Amino acid sequence: MSTVLDDIIVGVREDLGDRMRELPLGAVRDAATQRPAALDAFAALGGLDAPRRELKVIAEVKRRSPSKGQLADIVDPARLARDYADGGASVISVLTERRRFSGSLADFDAVRSAVEIPLLRKDFMVDEYQFHEARAHGADLVLLIAAALDDVQLKDFLELTHELGMNALVETHTEEEVDRGLAAGARILGVNVRNLKTLDVDRSVFGRLAGRIPSGPIIVAESGVRGSDDVAEYAGLGANAVLVGEALVTHGSPRERIADFQRRGAVAIAERLNRRS
Repeated sequence: MSTVLDDIIVGVREDLGDRMRELPLGAVRDAATQRPAALDAFAALGGLDAPRRELKVIAEVKRRSPSKGQLADIVDPARLARDYADGGASVISVLTERRRFSGSLADFDAVRSAVEIPLLRKDFMVDEYQFHEARAHGADLVLLIAAALDDVQLKDFLELTHELGMNALVETHTEEEVDRGLAAGARILGVNVRNLKTLDVDRSVFGRLAGRIPSGPIIVAESGVRGSDDVAEYAGLGANAVLVGEALVTHGSPRERIADFQRRGAVAIAERLNRRS
């Protein structure tokens, strides 16, 4: 029986086929080479700091989700992105999957023109074309979902991402996927507490999986953030960054909410580091 993830990928491949017919791979590759060098998302997320004392926020431009339906009527994604950047977001994530998330590369282009911080192209990456396409639109970071890729694809796509000058957020949901991500050489490792096969959220997953990750990779907590208490919990359990969409797009003051997440996260990180010293 197919899962939610399986169904999403079917649609992603169909839409990808349409784009490939409109603009062949060679043309997309050429466009990618014309872009300025990608921004260093690894550094922006604290990758060069030791220890990482700040809680970084990846703020997401997200119109809808398969689990909640319509979240926000984002008329001006560029304006929202500027609010995120002014609030202190380290990276901005933009959904580009059309069918389930109502995202688009047009949204991504609007955000890219509005801010000068690293951007994550948030999509289901299953083909080489999408990586050149992401770079052609100015992406600095892409998402690799371990559950959607076999070991060879995960390693090859990670290498391609780095060859194009970008970084990858390798998303995991299980102990096995964490091990696979580490074996592939992931430098930014996400722990998503939402099961992409059922869409259920289990926040306890984060602590179990984060404890499996050695020092070195940036650990990103994904999904399940309702407010600053959840952010503090993730930071206390090892998160270096949180990826947040719904809790920001449904809030009246995303700029202030990001600042609050950072404050609560920094306190929790300090307490965690003190316990270890």
